[in-house]
Amino acid sequence: MTKQRLHLFISGKVQGVFFRQAMKVAAKKNHVFGWVKNLKDTRVEAVLEGDDVNVGNVVEWCHAGPANARVDDVEIRNEKYKNEFTKFDVLY
Repeated sequence: MTKQRLHLFISGKVQGVFFRQAMKVAAKKNHVFGWVKNLKDTRVEAVLEGDDVNVGNVVEWCHAGPANARVDDVEIRNEKYKNEFTKFDVLY
């Protein structure tokens, strides 16, 4: 499998709905590493690394998010794979 790294910016009603915690569960389920955090402008930012299929599964999840979220947009930036993470963290 090909390894990839994606940098995401997710907008909509994505703060105050347990988006970060639910994304951590989705990432762990798919063996994806990286981090997720809230931004002051109400978006959620995340960096994902892992096998392309697994990262794709998490990105697909991000388009819907948890039950109380409303995702309006997922901006995706491809980055060079760095293999710098050993887990998935929720940053504050």
